[in-house]
Amino acid sequence: MAEGTQTHKHTNRLASEHSPYLLQHSHNPVDWYPWGEEAFEKARKNEMPIFLSIGYSTCHWCHVMEVESFENEEVARLLNDWFVSIKVDREERPDVDKVYMTYVQALFGGGGWPLNVFLSPDLRPLMGGTYFPPDDKFGRPGFKTILRKVKEAWETKRETIEQSGAFAMEKLSEALSIKASSQRLPDGLSQTALDLCAEQLSRSYDTEFGGFGNAPKFPRPVEIQLMLYESKKQQESGKGSEANELLKMVCFTLQCMARGGIHDHVGGGFHRYSVDEHWHVPHFEKMLYDQGQLANVYLDAFSIKKDKFYSTVARDILDYLRREMIGPEGEIYSAEDADSSEFEGASRKKEGAFYVWTSREVEDILGDAANLFKDHYYIKPSGNCDLSRMSDPHEEFKGKNVLIERKDLSTMASKWGMSVDEYSDILGACRQKLFEARSNRPRPHLDDKVIVSWNGLAISSFARASKILKTEPKETKFNFPVVGCDPKEYLEVAEKAASFIRSRLYDEHTGRLHHSFRNGPSKAPGFLDDYAFLISGLLDLYEFGGGTNWLSWAIELQATQDNLFLDGDGGGYFNTPGEDPSVLLRVKEDHDGAEPSGNSVSAINLIRLSSMVEGGKSSYYRETADHLLAVFESRLKDQAVAVPLMCCAADMLSVPSRKQVVLFGDKHSPEFEDMVVAVHASYDPNETVILIEANDDEEMEFWESHNENIAQMAKGSPVGKAVALVCQNFACSAPVTDPKSLETLLKQGAHTGRP
Repeated sequence: MAEGTQTHKHTNRLASEHSPYLLQHSHNPVDWYPWGEEAFEKARKNEMPIFLSIGYSTCHWCHVMEVESFENEEVARLLNDWFVSIKVDREERPDVDKVYMTYVQALFGGGGWPLNVFLSPDLRPLMGGTYFPPDDKFGRPGFKTILRKVKEAWETKRETIEQSGAFAMEKLSEALSIKASSQRLPDGLSQTALDLCAEQLSRSYDTEFGGFGNAPKFPRPVEIQLMLYESKKQQESGKGSEANELLKMVCFTLQCMARGGIHDHVGGGFHRYSVDEHWHVPHFEKMLYDQGQLANVYLDAFSIKKDKFYSTVARDILDYLRREMIGPEGEIYSAEDADSSEFEGASRKKEGAFYVWTSREVEDILGDAANLFKDHYYIKPSGNCDLSRMSDPHEEFKGKNVLIERKDLSTMASKWGMSVDEYSDILGACRQKLFEARSNRPRPHLDDKVIVSWNGLAISSFARASKILKTEPKETKFNFPVVGCDPKEYLEVAEKAASFIRSRLYDEHTGRLHHSFRNGPSKAPGFLDDYAFLISGLLDLYEFGGGTNWLSWAIELQATQDNLFLDGDGGGYFNTPGEDPSVLLRVKEDHDGAEPSGNSVSAINLIRLSSMVEGGKSSYYRETADHLLAVFESRLKDQAVAVPLMCCAADMLSVPSRKQVVLFGDKHSPEFEDMVVAVHASYDPNETVILIEANDDEEMEFWESHNENIAQMAKGSPVGKAVALVCQNFACSAPVTDPKSLETLLKQGAHTGRP
């Protein structure tokens, strides 16, 4: 950005911030403050209410409200005269966002961004909402009317509205800091919750277009995770037809999403959600947390079905991240905007401008191949956003096309009289040409903030891909935007991202994380999700071939997480350390939404860690997980569909003996690599993988201090070979030394994990 060379009529305090979202508002006429004592002091001293506006840099409706209201001189004058105005980036301060989003959702029944809340000088909410249009419209009050009404209420009913805000926060605090009534979940509840969640999702399944629920359609990977988990469990219990039904729902949903417009066919990766039931017209922002989770569920589907359709989509997502979203030190950026300019110098940005095409553009770029490409992706001269009345109700995309595949590849290849390979090659070459043409358009804004929790999700998917994709058929061909690299390159990406967090966002002396990085670490401390998601990513990094140093760090981070967030008496984890007096609520989050909850991920982390260490430490991890889950007993019992990943965690804890696969040998040898690939060739969420190099003194020292049994097994293993043992129910198999034997052994044991 050439921001520093421009002259601006207005500049406010946000100009000295690092957050891309705050910087976007640094030249508004509104006298914005960042969240902090300077703003609070002004409000207290002048007895002024606070106007708090929360959003993020790639949020479409945040941009709309900025243009309509925050760039408006009249609105700015009202705000500057009557309020202390504070801007918060919800990605930088999720703790602040959580407090006021919870308030707005509790009182008004809905939430979202931009989030706009009026506060008393002591930061208690008075009233709030989401997007407000500038003027009264359709019987709804506009933003200027609301500002006048809040000012009037502050002057005439101040005591009443302050008391109301204080009461609301008191009740929310009581509700959100729930405690467990016992130390463990009641027997049988894990099974009930898992079955109930799968049943509720099945009832909401869209048989025509895939997905769970109606439009707008959000990809919610935790739903897919639960259905895959339940399907495997049914299969193990001998209920093959029930298992296949669940698997069909998942596979059809993943296919519809990948063929829909929510998937960027030209550049790879997925947009946030689709406004219609067809997965066609999306809100075009791309978020890192979606990419990491979606890559993982496509990897899971591939490991079950062995269909390259799913592995190719996983590669598509990961290659998009490598191409567009990774910084010079391996850090992975947060998001790309929905809005962009249609041409250089345009006065206003439009949603999706970077991604949509006219029929003429496609013809000019692709020449002879245009007709085939247009047929494949449903491209029409009049535009193709006509599949649903919800696709384009305001005709914003008239004459424009959002690429969508309405029929599968083999059907279309047959229609054009070609082999699938020949047809795919033509499509790939066309996509590359469109990608190059698109690269000359004004790009959407890149939010290059590095968020620890979201990097944790991406580290997991890159690490897992490095081994799962090794089972693709040797002759598999790839077309743009998939690169077709050796999967081991993905492990390097995961390790670089983890190394960046360790070197830039971790304090070795205190053992604590910072939440985010942009031109330096943010002021915000690491939150629960940062620890939980990063620990999960590090466990995957270790189990899929990374060094023991990552496992060691995961154990250290778990100790810090327990120290900062764990409610030792009441059970479960709070979302914040509770050290910032300006954050009025400490919440125990359980909802598995667009991102899983920190408590759900933590429960699974604790279960995984308990099977890697022994003795008192192992018992501590299991007991902590059990106490955590007991906090959310009523949620699991009554609203299982809200907590799909927590349902999986509860079932994992109930499994009497988690399978351990222990692999010894030279970690750098091809034989060892082949054995690790064999371990991960099939889907098994109730499996722990332990990789040891017995000749490495540092590794042996680690295992001697954490699991003496494993250390002794390593000392007794044959030198120089890759040897695997499969252990369960306090017994281990005879050693195996070749991948096929290991795969056979794991398949034989697939039905022994439950009583």
